[in-house]
Amino acid sequence: MEKRNEKFFSRKRSFTFGAYGGIDKFISGNESSRPESLGHSILDILDSPSNETKPFVPTNSNQKVTELFEIIEKLQGSRLDEQRCEFPPPFKSQLLKISDGLPLILSPKCGGYWIDPPLDRRVDTSPTSSQVVLDLESYDIMERDSEAKIYQEFFRHRYHQSFTAVDPSLGPLVLSICLEEEENRLRVILRMNECSLHGTFSVSLFQQLPTAVELAKMLCAGVSVSLFEVVSYLKAPELITAFDEHRVSQNFKFGVLYQKEGQLTEEDILSNNEESEEFKDFLSILGQTVKLRGFTGFRGGLDVSHGQTGSEAVFTSFHGREIMFHVATKLPFTDGDTQQLQRKRHIGNDIVAVVYQEGHAPFICDVITSHFLHCFIAVRRVKKESGTDAGDGGAFQVSVTAREDVPPFSPPLPNPPIFTEGSVFREFLLTKLINAEIACYKAERFSKLELRTRSSLLEALCSELSTRSQYMLREPAHTSVPLNAPPSEVGRAAPEGGGGFIENFKRAIRVRSHSFDTLGGTKKTGGTGTQKQRDGDGDSGPRMPGPGPLTTDNLAYTEAKGHTSPQEDM
Repeated sequence: MEKRNEKFFSRKRSFTFGAYGGIDKFISGNESSRPESLGHSILDILDSPSNETKPFVPTNSNQKVTELFEIIEKLQGSRLDEQRCEFPPPFKSQLLKISDGLPLILSPKCGGYWIDPPLDRRVDTSPTSSQVVLDLESYDIMERDSEAKIYQEFFRHRYHQSFTAVDPSLGPLVLSICLEEEENRLRVILRMNECSLHGTFSVSLFQQLPTAVELAKMLCAGVSVSLFEVVSYLKAPELITAFDEHRVSQNFKFGVLYQKEGQLTEEDILSNNEESEEFKDFLSILGQTVKLRGFTGFRGGLDVSHGQTGSEAVFTSFHGREIMFHVATKLPFTDGDTQQLQRKRHIGNDIVAVVYQEGHAPFICDVITSHFLHCFIAVRRVKKESGTDAGDGGAFQVSVTAREDVPPFSPPLPNPPIFTEGSVFREFLLTKLINAEIACYKAERFSKLELRTRSSLLEALCSELSTRSQYMLREPAHTSVPLNAPPSEVGRAAPEGGGGFIENFKRAIRVRSHSFDTLGGTKKTGGTGTQKQRDGDGDSGPRMPGPGPLTTDNLAYTEAKGHTSPQEDM
């Protein structure tokens, strides 16, 4: 019994990294130099219990009871320091001897991530690799919602008609129909909870123009309603456009981690304060260093008034998009805080992060504990074929990892994944970061929340359009409400109203912030506080305005005590 307790206790797992206490093995210099073998050896060392044989010392019953309670107390302890172990010096020193035989990224033993290029050399091609050297024109930025701009482009400036209905099985429906006389065709958009369907139909296919129900069924055979209500509210196009484009944003924020030689844990990586010239050169490729105080561009949740999130940040504009980088070394450092919550509150709430590596220590995919971070792009400066260090933005090796439910995304990595021209590298990296975030929204965690968000907003839109239209078609019996009256006034004149789509939209934004702020754990208490400072055109992060039915019972994870939502500055 005591031996089992000793063995179990010796495998006490680190809270953040996954290492076990009592490690006494290390990689010797003459082991296999294959990257796969080295990677597995490292993970085996980090996950293996001690093989040291301890002598059995007989103890009396009282001593055993005392030791049992001590074990239980330690296992139940909430302090992070009690659950963390240090890597033994032999491991770190021998890791340096491995030199450049290690890949940039290693997958955790529990899996759950894909890596590009793959570590298994038996795989000929990676999910996104390319044998062809791509030019700058090949780096296309993905669209998060290809249907979002159709209404604005093809409907807003032409005569069109919208309709609403509530389907017993599909829920609320909003249909828009436009007759394009030049092309002699009908253009139709059907908005449903899951998605929007768009199609065009030649007028010559019909003996007479089809009804709204017929057009809806042509787009979706599951439509079962027999009647649509006509939308007669004059400002309906504004509300419909707001719904269609609620996921569209031109702003992004990404984390930047600085990993020095021999650093393998979250605490080591987040504790770096000094920036080498090599790292500064890399930051200059990402963007320009700006003073936060008084900054008027997209701030990405950083404080631009009181300096509470540092004095500087890295910012850039890229093809009409504004990008703010949360650089770990520029965020506030707190002495005595091993977790560096002031840094993790921002980087831990990003979806994609860049890891710049100095040295040959690999980055373990799950080393940063976060429910938001779904993708990492590791970058390491390498020597040119001539043997000299790369200069002028130089030669950079790139590797990408993401959670297994994140689909592959463009642009593809070249083969080998090394960039020698700074301008090409910048174009590739920024495009890859933006596309990575868009792809991450398709992961299960975000897609479920996005579905709830869309359903809530569509229900509010359908109710608002119906209420406003009914009000315009009748004469109020007891009160007269102006056409531009706020939703609260319309609500009093038309009791069946839902409080107004704009008000529901704002409410969904606030609840969306709370939902992401409390994703995955116990429900967070307390009010929303004062209104946050606006961010230019709004924040990026998970740009999904709040789940409906506007509750957060099942969404309550806090990345770090006192951290803010990634969407707080909407």
